[in-house]
Amino acid sequence: MNDISRILLPCSRSANRKSKTCTEPFDSAQDKLRRSFQRRPRRRRWVVIFTICFTFVVGIVVAWAQQPKKVPRIGYLSTSDAATESVLLEAIRLALRERGYVEGQNIAIEYRYAEGKRDRFPELAAELVRLKVDIIVVVGGEVPIRAAKNATKTIPIVMVGRGADPVEAGLVESLARPGGNVTGMTNLTVDLGGKRLELLKEAVPKVARVAVLYDPAVPGNVLEVKEVLAVAARALRLTLERWEIRTADDFDRVFAALNKQRPDGLYVTPAGSLMRTNAKRIADFALKSRLPSMYGNRLFVEAGGLISYGADQTESYRRVAYYVDKILKGTKPADLPVEQPTKFQLVINLKTAEQIGLTIPQRVLGRADKVIK
Repeated sequence: MNDISRILLPCSRSANRKSKTCTEPFDSAQDKLRRSFQRRPRRRRWVVIFTICFTFVVGIVVAWAQQPKKVPRIGYLSTSDAATESVLLEAIRLALRERGYVEGQNIAIEYRYAEGKRDRFPELAAELVRLKVDIIVVVGGEVPIRAAKNATKTIPIVMVGRGADPVEAGLVESLARPGGNVTGMTNLTVDLGGKRLELLKEAVPKVARVAVLYDPAVPGNVLEVKEVLAVAARALRLTLERWEIRTADDFDRVFAALNKQRPDGLYVTPAGSLMRTNAKRIADFALKSRLPSMYGNRLFVEAGGLISYGADQTESYRRVAYYVDKILKGTKPADLPVEQPTKFQLVINLKTAEQIGLTIPQRVLGRADKVIK
């Protein structure tokens, strides 16, 4: 048998393994091949198991990725109504959008309006707490902020403050380190009372008696009238006539009395929802009575009032988005300093001035940030 035959013909099991004609090397290769085939089913089983496990894990990851993410919910508690808040609320929405939060997509807002009824603050605040919102934004002064604070000690509260100093009111421990769950903006409306009287005197040099409308249920108003305005009035040689407005029904009674007494000017305290929700009513009275009027909110001037001076509310409302973003990303309200306004606005309605027969001095007009013609 030639060499090729020895390679191609296998040795039988009975053949002498030591025979020169036995192709031992080929036989060993055959055995290896057979053992390889015997091992293949086991390998295939491991491949199947691995494939199943991999598919299972991938399925879990895909399913997890496709699950809808929790959408943060913001509670919005306002002292006034939707129409009054519409312009400033839009400033918040735009600022949120700039930070990547789009209402209806990746953030939700629950709106609650007290519509000037202060007795509704606790009820509305408690309702937002029951909804388990992530943050409560409170638009207003001490009373609604305190209502929200009484309703929850854990949900962060962002205030867009008007009225008394939040530290003196006990809402925060300090402006730099608020402590607790309240932070946000304070507009220093009370502290600006003296400046407003001064501007009214400059705009109307002949003014001597000024009627002051205020809501005594708002602590900041009482402080402004009895302390801030009283001191400024003495320095400016003005006589203040204080008129309390506790409910919307009081306006007609007070307006009738003012028409009889004929003061030289009208000053309306800015804090409190009662005045804000009746802004058009107050401005119309002043215009009809030809009374030069001063306010702490441009809302009144846009409604027909004469002059307003106060913090730029649009900028203050925009800062709400900053606090919301920080808190949603994990910062505690206790560690977010309360901010004070850095920009103030003097707004003058020249159309109203003409209607009441008043000429605003040029030196006052030159300082105005906005003139309505």
